[in-house]
Amino acid sequence: MQTFEQRACLAVLTLFLAAAGAFPQFTRAAEPSEQQDSQGPLKNLSLEQLGNVEVSTVSKSLEQVWDTPAAIYVITREDIRRSGVATIPAAMRLAPGVEVARIDSNKWSVGIRGFGSRLSRSVLVLIDGRSVYSTLLSGTYWEVQDTLIEDIDRIEVIRGPGGTIWGPNAVNGVINIITRNSKDTQGALVSAGGGDLEQGFLSARYGGSNGKGLSYRVYAKGFVRGPGFHFDNDNYDRWRSVQSGFRLDWEKNQRNTFTLQADIYDEGAGETVSLTNYTPPFSQTVGGTEFLDGGNILGRWTRTFSEGNDVQVQFYYDRTNRREPNFGDLRNTFDLDYLQRFHIGSSNHISVGFGARASQGHELEVTPGLFFRPSFRTDQLYTAFVQDDISIIPNRLTA
Repeated sequence: MQTFEQRACLAVLTLFLAAAGAFPQFTRAAEPSEQQDSQGPLKNLSLEQLGNVEVSTVSKSLEQVWDTPAAIYVITREDIRRSGVATIPAAMRLAPGVEVARIDSNKWSVGIRGFGSRLSRSVLVLIDGRSVYSTLLSGTYWEVQDTLIEDIDRIEVIRGPGGTIWGPNAVNGVINIITRNSKDTQGALVSAGGGDLEQGFLSARYGGSNGKGLSYRVYAKGFVRGPGFHFDNDNYDRWRSVQSGFRLDWEKNQRNTFTLQADIYDEGAGETVSLTNYTPPFSQTVGGTEFLDGGNILGRWTRTFSEGNDVQVQFYYDRTNRREPNFGDLRNTFDLDYLQRFHIGSSNHISVGFGARASQGHELEVTPGLFFRPSFRTDQLYTAFVQDDISIIPNRLTA
């Protein structure tokens, strides 16, 4: 019997295949295969060009990297393309100060400045402004953080505390994964392959626009990966996944922009877990499959009044279902974020932000030795910040 997410995946795949006919009024343009990144490889940039690379993680708004006080590193789209990585955790190896270790075929340990673990605790991970940090075990499940690797525009990594702007969970750092605007992913893209470990993969994307500020893309991907090498020949960590989604960007005019995007996924990943019993044997390690499915939808509206004077409102909903051999977590997360920037005089640039998040979890007791009390719990988080950039000496000294 198909789950809701599986039926939704089939629906999106059907939408993708029918996209060419569903939008006949939209123009179609093939994406140049040799198109050069506007910023280019970082190693080929001059010092002046390096300082002009724009980032948004430090202050939640675009600014040049030389103007930020944080220890930030940018993994560009060109870096990712040249490295040949196939997953987001593998791409994180390109950032200095980030330690990435592969635990098995489908799990990673990602840490900043030596604080690494499977769940990347105290590191806030964002995808297009959507937090993927789980409140149940205080970490990030990297095996379900995925998108088309070709759609990633850049990954910004802050090594060090970022809680002033982003709130809790950003003690050791912030990892912000930013995907490309749909107007930059026009035309069709298909990739497929297979081998020993990567036994088979297929991904496809189609993008179009109406020539009047409205652009879109839809994508679908799936793969089957074999188990990693184990000395005891216990090949438990086979992995399969299917995922699809879309992004819609609308630039109504120079002042108003709107983004709507969504993803759904369904995975099965092998793992070994420890089971505790009240009768002998009191503890044992068994193999099983974790069934993972869910989806998310995000909307963002930005109104620009003038340079440095704008308002941004963002909302997202995330559904995550984890059914592991020793526990289960069914979680719904709602998040609302507000950001406003404005000038006071010629020297003060004020940023004000508010946020509210509710994460409702239902914890399933799969084995008698592991349970959560209460089994139903809603975590509520409210944040606010005020930041003032004071220009003491214009373009030279800022406090």
